[in-house]
Order: sequence, then structure tokens, then C-alpha cells
Amino acid sequence: MRTPYCVADYLLDRLTDCGVDHLFGVPGDYNLQFLDHVIDSPDIGWVGCANELNAAYAADGYARCKGFAALLTTFGVGELSAINGVAGSFAEHVPVLHIVGAPGSASQKKGELLHHTLGDGEFRHFYHMSESITVAQALLTEQNACYEIDRVLIAMLRERRPGYLMLPADVAKKPATPPVNALIDERYESDGFRLEAFRQAAEQRLAMSERTALLADFLVLRYGLQKQLQQWVCETPIAHATMLMGKGIFDERKPGFYGTYSGSASSAAVSEAIEGADTVICVGTRFTDTLTAGFTHTLTQQQTIEVQPHASRVGDTWFTGIPMTQAIEVLHRLCREQSDGRNLPNRPIPSTAMHHGSLTQDSFWKTLQTFIRPGDIILADQGTSAFGAIDLCLPNEVNFIVQPIWGSIGYTLAAAFGAQTACPDRRVIAITGDGAAQLTIQELGSMLRDNQHPLILVLNNEGYTVERAIHGPEQRYNDIALWDWTKIPQALSLDCQAECWRVSETVQLAEVLEKVAHSERLSLIEVMLPKHDIPPLLGAITRALEARNNA
Repeated sequence: MRTPYCVADYLLDRLTDCGVDHLFGVPGDYNLQFLDHVIDSPDIGWVGCANELNAAYAADGYARCKGFAALLTTFGVGELSAINGVAGSFAEHVPVLHIVGAPGSASQKKGELLHHTLGDGEFRHFYHMSESITVAQALLTEQNACYEIDRVLIAMLRERRPGYLMLPADVAKKPATPPVNALIDERYESDGFRLEAFRQAAEQRLAMSERTALLADFLVLRYGLQKQLQQWVCETPIAHATMLMGKGIFDERKPGFYGTYSGSASSAAVSEAIEGADTVICVGTRFTDTLTAGFTHTLTQQQTIEVQPHASRVGDTWFTGIPMTQAIEVLHRLCREQSDGRNLPNRPIPSTAMHHGSLTQDSFWKTLQTFIRPGDIILADQGTSAFGAIDLCLPNEVNFIVQPIWGSIGYTLAAAFGAQTACPDRRVIAITGDGAAQLTIQELGSMLRDNQHPLILVLNNEGYTVERAIHGPEQRYNDIALWDWTKIPQALSLDCQAECWRVSETVQLAEVLEKVAHSERLSLIEVMLPKHDIPPLLGAITRALEARNNA
């Protein structure tokens, strides 16, 4: 018998409005009342994770594929375990709602000394800890629950960042009225005066520009505007590139795409196309240390037109209150009007010639290049994985997921679980180092439990190679315990259907990749690589980081 409609049901209905059909988390006694309604929900499935940090990473990976995600933990011990993952979502503009099951309202009012608290009768310590890493927060009560749920979700949708709801166990069961209206009008428009002022300034700047280039980054993906940019470069020949987090916005095999811009670590072709342009239109960019090889980019304010989610800049002048989608429309139109119709040269496609002998970073990435196909979801962990993947030439409709701003190693395995949950019919390729994988390997058990079939590539270089490159190449603090990775799946599932390989030769890797190209099983490949071998870009970045740390 279905229970009367209540706050828990209202929250689930609003999550459905946001496109959520799975809820990640770990049960705890303070969230079990709410979890009963999740289990009964016809629209949202429960996805239990090995721990709360992994659940936060999984929700993040899910949100990067679906646009929004939700995470459920219990009060105190659970939410603090998840807070690292939520902070990463905040840093990289990923909307994950963190729902915290809390002690009942009466217990909180009395200041009772309950478990999972600091034993001081105060119940807002952890709420305050989350204020800096969420765009909106609410302590739900019987009186404010529906209003506050809507307020937090609207802020998250607008800013593409996490939100926080503390849901006392008794409040989850309180009566509520189902929502009638849509949660939010997703498109808001600037007033005509500001938009026209921006158009005139941009037109004047572009009229003086003999060479114009387009540089895009991850905020384009967060706001779902990649189709707009794809149409732009299809209709109007313009040199274009992405930064690392923006890989996947464009079909990287098409004319006019030059590669990934990384400051002084960029290839000569990318540097000339971007830094050599008179005007660079920067859409959704963030020039962080790891994305620019230690702030070695040379783009100036006078040289750039910058488009951010709610404001755009031409030279030194900001035009606020202009949504990114409208600014893109204006600039696309101006570029089309001023185009001289010249065709742009094709980007040199990386060589895929078969290498022989032992695997190296170079031969590994060149071999993997031949395996990638349209529609793949590729996740690469921070370190050699992410900065080796920068030179992959991605076909159309590939989701490329990295975390270079927050840079929490171990993120990728659990995020791949979330990505595969979001897109069960797409091929997921997770690339992680052996050191990173040891932090979150438990989620492999969840993948096997849910019959997922990602390809997991564990790059075994005997430790924290990225840290070795920064400092202490022979110090034992960069060593890890050496595992037999091919036996891990069997230990994490009583009914293990995984296929595992260890490869040390290039030809072996190529043969195994061909075997798993259409596999319906989880596949794990342990890739043996030299201990100190790193991709070229990572070398430039680690040198910059070491210099700054020593300054």
C-alpha cells in the first residue's frame, strides 16, 4: 500500500524534473526513512556504492553525462566522507545535489548527544562545512521543505554547481503537495540594450582582426552548448581548439581543428593558430595552472573576447547579464558575416603506425588511438593518464572526462561507474594509474554487481609517477604496494564475469584491444609501463609546478 504523498516524494519528483533517474549513495540510519521512498519510486533507481567518497565521484561522472545528479549520505560520518568529491564537483561546475539524512527535528531542538555528531548537541557544524563547496544550501523543515528544495535546485541549474539539503528523518515523512509547475525556465535572455552594446563592441573588435580563432573549454559542455559551437565551425571556417577539459566539444578530425591549447606546452600548430591570431574568442575557458603548463599562456585581454555563463568581455569591458548561448549566437553571426570563405588546413592526424617492442607512454597512446570510435565515453585520471590523453584525436560525440582543476587521484574509476550508469548502452573507457586506482578500486565490485561492461586500463608504472616527476623520483613516499591487478575483479565479485589481461608489449595491447572492442563483459587490462616515463605535456607541467612550489 502506497503511503500518503510526502516531502520525500516531492524531492524525488523534482529530481526527476532535473533529468535524474538514479540516486547514488550509502545507507545510514538517518536516511533510511527517505530511502524507503527511493526504493518505491517508479522513476529513480537506488545505486549503492562501496563508500561515500566513491558515491560522490560516481554522481559527478553521472552528472557530466546526464547534466545533473544526486547523492545521498547519512549525517556527519557519511557527508564528511563525500565532501572531497562534492568539492571537486564545485570546482569543475558539476551540478550534484548532496542530500544528507539527519537526526529528527525534535532531537536537534533538544540538543541531544547523538551518534555521528561531535557530541556537543550542535547539528550545524557539517552544514557550515559544506557552505563553501555548494552554491545553495537548506535545512529542511515541515514548513519550508518544498520551497527550499526548489530554491536550491534552481540555483544549481543556473550555476551548474552542487547544492546541499539537510533532510531530518521525520521531515522526509511530512505531508506535501505534488509540484504542478515546471521547476525552472532553462533559458533566460539579456535585455536588448546590453546585448546590442556587446554586439557593437564585438563587431568593432572583429572588424580590425585579420585572423580570428575560437578557443573553447569545459563550461560549454556544462551548459550543453557544444551543438552551437559545432554548427558555428561547420558553417564558418575558423581556426579552433579546446583546452584539456573541453576535449570532445568538436569533431577533432574535421578541418580547422588544431588540437589542445596548453600554453607553452602546446604543439607549434596550436600555438600559431591560437596565440598568433589577432582576436581569440574564448568560450567557457578557465586558465588554471595545470591547463596552461603553469600559466605560460600569452593571450592578453586586448587580444581576446571572453564568453562566460552570465557575462561576456570585449577587451577590458565586461557586459553582464548576457547568457552564454546568446553571446555565442551574436559572435557566430558576426564571424559568418565577416568570413572571407577561405578553407582551413586539416590538422595533421597522429600517426597510428604499429610500434613494436615494449610499451612506452608514446606507443600506448598511439595504439589506443586506433581503438577509439564515435560515441565513446573516455575518462582519464589525473597524472600520466589525463596528460597523455591530451593528444588523442577524438571523433564526433565522444564524452571526455578529466578532473584537472580539483585533481583528486582515484576519481576516474568511481566516475566511470556513474558514467556507465548514466549511459548503459555506450562504451566506457577508464584510464587510470596504479596509484590512483588503489584509492577507489572497491567500486569495481559495484560495476560487476550491476553487470556493467567498461574497459578499464590500469597503467602500472609502480607508483605515483606524476609525483616522481614533480619531486623525489626515487623517494619511497612515491612508491606503492604492488598488486596483481588481473586478480582484483575475482576478489570483488563472487560471480565474476570479468576478463583480465596483463600486457607489456605493444603488439599484445593491440591484440587485446581488438578482442574487447565489442565486449559485453567488464574488461581490465593491466598495462606495464616504464617507471619514470611520462607524456611530454606532463613533463612541462610538472616542471612548472616544482618551480612554483620552490618559489
